[in-house]
Amino acid sequence: MLLSRPDQMQLDQFLQDMKHTAGLEVGYPVAFDLDFSALTPFLGISLNNAGDPFMPMTYQLNSHAFEREVVSFFAELTRAPVDQWWGYVTNGSTEGNLYGMYLAREQLPNGIVYFSQDSHYSVSKNLHFLNMRHIMIRSQPNGEIDYDDLRETLRIRRDVEPIIFANIGTTMKEARDDVGRIRSILEDLAIGNYYIHSDAALCGGYASYLDPKPSWDFQDGADSIAISGHKFYGSPIPCGIVLARRSYVERIGHSVSYIGSKDTTISGSRNGLTPLVLWYAIRALGHEGLREWASKALATAEYAERQFLDAGIEAWRNPSALTVVFPKPKAEICEKWQLASSAGQSHLICMPHVTRQTVDAVLEDIIASNEEAT
Repeated sequence: MLLSRPDQMQLDQFLQDMKHTAGLEVGYPVAFDLDFSALTPFLGISLNNAGDPFMPMTYQLNSHAFEREVVSFFAELTRAPVDQWWGYVTNGSTEGNLYGMYLAREQLPNGIVYFSQDSHYSVSKNLHFLNMRHIMIRSQPNGEIDYDDLRETLRIRRDVEPIIFANIGTTMKEARDDVGRIRSILEDLAIGNYYIHSDAALCGGYASYLDPKPSWDFQDGADSIAISGHKFYGSPIPCGIVLARRSYVERIGHSVSYIGSKDTTISGSRNGLTPLVLWYAIRALGHEGLREWASKALATAEYAERQFLDAGIEAWRNPSALTVVFPKPKAEICEKWQLASSAGQSHLICMPHVTRQTVDAVLEDIIASNEEAT
C-alpha cells in the first residue's frame, strides 16, 4: 500500500525534522544509541501481550516468552527474592508506579502514602485515581527526601500503616532516596507493617552498575519497583518494567475466560513489541555493555559539570548522577536544546548518546547568550 506523493513528502519531512530535533535533545532522559531496525518486520504482526506473561493464553500472537526473559533480567538486577517475585512490561513508569501503589493499597487498605515534594507529577494523579490518603514530605535542597521530616511525620501517625513512595532519581535533580535509611526509620519507630515502593524510572536501568550502589532495591527493602525502558535502555516506544513481591500480586489476580489466562496487570491488552525492544537491548549490550554505558555517561556528566563551573556557571549534580543542574538560561536556549526547567533551574541529562561535543555546544550557546545580555 503506497501513500500519495504529498502524504509521503509529509512523512519524509517529519522524519527529517525528528532526526534533527533528536540531535539537539539533552534535557530529557532518553537514549538514542541502539539501532532497533532488526525488529521492523514485527510491525506487520499484531503482537498483544494480554494477561499474565507467566501463564498461557488463547491469543497466540504474543511475545510473552521474551517478556519473561526481560522481567527475569530486571529481577536479577534488582536483587528480587528468588522465586518470590513477579513482574511485567508496562506502558511506562507512571503505570509501574500506579501498580505499586495499587498493590500497597490492597495490602494496607487504611495506609497513608508518604512522598516527597520532588516526586514526579504523576504520583499525585495516581493517588487520586486510587483514592489513597497521602502526605507530602519536605525535600532537601538536593531533591532527596527530608528524613527528619519523614521520621517526625511517621512518629505522629504511628497508629496508621505507612506506604513510602521512594524516588530513585527525581525528575529535575536525579536525587535518590535511601531505601535502607527509610526502612531503618520505620524499624526505629517500631512500625511493623509498612510498604515501600521504589520509583526507579530514571536510575533503575543503571543503579546496580554504580559504585557505590544506591540503596534502592528489594534487598534494601523495596516491596515493588518501577523502571523505565525508554530512558537508559533507549526504547523508541515509551515502556517500563514493574516488579513486586509475588505474595502481594497474588492478592489481585483473577481469571479471564475470554483470553484463557489470569490478568494480574493494570492495562490488560499490552504492546507486544516493547518486550522485544527491551530484550534486544539487553541481549545486544549485556551487563558489561550496560556497565560501560553507565561509566561513559557518568564521565560525560563529570565533564559537563566541570566545564560549566570553569565557565563561571553555578552547575552542580548529585553524587553519581547523570543530571547536571544549572541556572535557567534564556528561553531560546531552553527551546533549542529542549532543556527541562523548574523554579529557575534547568538541567541537561548526559545519557549515553550525549557527547562532550554536545556539551560544549550547549555551553557555547549559553555563554554567547549571557554575553549578549551584558
